[in-house]
Amino acid sequence: MDPVASKHEQILLIEDEESLRLTFEMFLARAGYPSVTSAATSEQALAAIRETDFDLIISDIVLEGASGIEILRQIKEMGRTCPVVMVTGYPNIETAAEAVRLGAFDYLPKPVKKDALLKVVNLALEQRILQKEKERYEQDREKSRAFQETILRSVREIIITVDPATKVVDMNDMARDWTRSFAPEIAIGTFLKDTSTALADIWRRDAESVIQSKAALKEHRVEWRRSDGGRGTLSVTAAPLQDDRDNFLGVVLSSRDVTHLEDLERRQERASFHSIVGRSSTMQRLYALIDNVGQVDTTVLITGESGTGKELVAEALHNVSPRRNRPLVKVDCTAIPEDLLESELFGHRKGAFTGAERDRLGRILQADGGTLFLDEIGDISSRMQLRLLRFLQERTFYPVGRDQPIHVDVRVIAATNADLKQKVRDEEFREDLYFRLRVVDIILPALRERQGDLPLLAQYFLQKCEQRMAKKINGFSDQALQLLLRHHWPGNVRELEHVVERAYVLCGGAIITTDHLPPELTAPPASPGLQQTRPMPQLRPSLAPAAPEPLPDDEVERILQALQRTAGNKAKAARLLGIDRSTLYRKMTTYNIDPSFPETTFP
Repeated sequence: MDPVASKHEQILLIEDEESLRLTFEMFLARAGYPSVTSAATSEQALAAIRETDFDLIISDIVLEGASGIEILRQIKEMGRTCPVVMVTGYPNIETAAEAVRLGAFDYLPKPVKKDALLKVVNLALEQRILQKEKERYEQDREKSRAFQETILRSVREIIITVDPATKVVDMNDMARDWTRSFAPEIAIGTFLKDTSTALADIWRRDAESVIQSKAALKEHRVEWRRSDGGRGTLSVTAAPLQDDRDNFLGVVLSSRDVTHLEDLERRQERASFHSIVGRSSTMQRLYALIDNVGQVDTTVLITGESGTGKELVAEALHNVSPRRNRPLVKVDCTAIPEDLLESELFGHRKGAFTGAERDRLGRILQADGGTLFLDEIGDISSRMQLRLLRFLQERTFYPVGRDQPIHVDVRVIAATNADLKQKVRDEEFREDLYFRLRVVDIILPALRERQGDLPLLAQYFLQKCEQRMAKKINGFSDQALQLLLRHHWPGNVRELEHVVERAYVLCGGAIITTDHLPPELTAPPASPGLQQTRPMPQLRPSLAPAAPEPLPDDEVERILQALQRTAGNKAKAARLLGIDRSTLYRKMTTYNIDPSFPETTFP
């Protein structure tokens, strides 16, 4: 460690010989330690220790009044944890042993040489820095644990943690209330495998399944008989509990009573929520989660593939929160060059760097009282990760070029399509920042995982286009909708929106048909290893002529001419030939016509 880098460390020097005290002060000052407080007596030293939390204390053992050993003893009684170096002109084994027993960092005999003094000071301050980091880490971990326990207590779900032997390790308040009423034999320290109530048996089976497979169980609903003879319905999930090294520690069981909720859920089913569209059960759970988390003023991490609607979820969280009337400030961390991102977030003073011609409010200050949305947070540099971590810890920051901190009241919502957990393992993302951001995490499903919402989404985007362009387009043909449902949608909802808008622009009638969809949707599925294209699957009957005319004997030439006239658009070519497009695909296969016949992007 460079001594100059520690110039702000507070050092207390206790020495009754003035000449030696001045010599020590000179050695330390020249080595880059100007913050040195001197004391000539034990009374002065103890008074200084009570007022200041020193980073290092250097004390002579032989002093006027109390000895250095007595001062060391009182330092420990005060709870001070800084290193203490003892100095004496009369070293002996008993004195050294007593100093070490009381926790002295080191022991220097007189005459003290400059190099020996500076070496010990350097090592002691290095230990102090590590000690402070450890204390800060322990404090943060304790705060995080306390915060998580608070959230756990407030959650209106039954949450029970068991170890690999099904021993109950922990329960939240809701679980304690429930077990007292319905399964009094379940308590912390008992084993689920030793219980016999219907409720305990449900949890035991799920816990044993997770213990055996080490995999989470999806939510399922089970019936159980209450003590009053009535039947109830319980929603149950179970997930493995693992540490940072993926060591299996047990199972987390989560349950809620849905006996009277199923009909209510159907009545309250929402097709949309704050610009988010979807009616599937997955989306209903997402809406409920946003409703609950939005009311709690805590940091949220939104994850999901590109195009799944992370920004819309951030807007919804803000709109249902008490901060809804305050600003929502959005920052795309990948859209701002790295050398400008710090200034963009934290602001700068005029003249702070070349080109800073005026003071600039950063995005954080603009969001004061409201919400700051940090998109693509997984791609910021290690330097920005550190600055952001400090801001989240202290809620204060320093604009570039300013010495005074600024305190703000901001809720932070972050989003990424990256696997932050893997980035933490690869040491590309700070673990402490990851846990700071992921107080609550919201994972968005891909469009292919909720295809039942696709017709609703497609119609929603069609209505958006109609509001802007008013072409009087009513909807989609069955065949077009079938192709939309068949597609894998790697770009998710954003890709679907672009496809619908493209089809809307190209459509000249009242209904969007397969002719208006892009080639990647209309092309038949490819067969690996084959050069021919398989016939298009026959969809529901079309409004096109049902009895296509047969082609003459020179149909190969006719097909090639039609494809050339339509620039390879097979739908238009089929219409020119008077046949269905599926028939055209079948004949191209029969006559070995290259399926990669040049085709334009727009029909």
